Amino acid sequence: MILLYAPVLKNLVLQWWSDPDYGHGFFVPLFSGYVLWRWRERWVKSEIKPSNFGLLVILGGIGLLLVGSLGAELFTSRFSMLVLLAGIILFLAGWELLRAVSFPLGFLIFMIPLPAIIYNQITFPLQLMASRFATFWLELVHVPVLRDGNILIFSNYSLEVVEACSGIRSLMTLIAVAVMYGYLLEPRRWVRFALALLMVPIAIVSNAIRIMGAGVMAHRIGPAAAEGFLHEFSGWVIFLAALLMLVGFHWILGHVGRVSKEAAHA
Repeated sequence: MILLYAPVLKNLVLQWWSDPDYGHGFFVPLFSGYVLWRWRERWVKSEIKPSNFGLLVILGGIGLLLVGSLGAELFTSRFSMLVLLAGIILFLAGWELLRAVSFPLGFLIFMIPLPAIIYNQITFPLQLMASRFATFWLELVHVPVLRDGNILIFSNYSLEVVEACSGIRSLMTLIAVAVMYGYLLEPRRWVRFALALLMVPIAIVSNAIRIMGAGVMAHRIGPAAAEGFLHEFSGWVIFLAALLMLVGFHWILGHVGRVSKEAAHA
């Protein structure tokens, strides 16, 4: 695997380093390793029954690597690594061990950037949605603004809602964080899925609030206030606010679950 995937892994790590959308990629394999260590008794005690079907999965993973390399499709060649890992586990140890390590293995998908065709299909609608929300809230606080697609036009400034402000950057990280949070702190699967799904509206709304804040500062203080350090700092503030919303939604879902149980017993 080292020989096959050295170039793939090198490019993947370089993208984590250079692409802010996937800076969380460094932490994904660390968390998977932590889960493997934490639940080591579960997979160490699994019955070893090698399955020859794993050989087909291995060949399929290598085939995906070849297709991805020949077609210069990064996602396919990177995803093939997970397929190959699953095939090796299945071939050498069997289905029981594969099921035992399925979560940390599957979680590794979050370290792989989305295919460009999917990324481009997602980002522009998110840009428009964040622009609409921001425009609505700016009008509520009596800031005159004209929206032209993803561009907000003020009396003294034009603010373009670029890909980084669409919510896609925080969305990918927040979903990964929500999955980690749910796995560690919530035993109920439906709540885990709900928390991950809630990250989509949270990311959109939080970025719309950030855009609104930039628009208010540009209108009240000046264009320079909407750029530079304050713009970057506001991104961190909004990200922390999104994490607090995650915790808040978890509390609400937990409370709803308890009320439902009490009503059922009554």
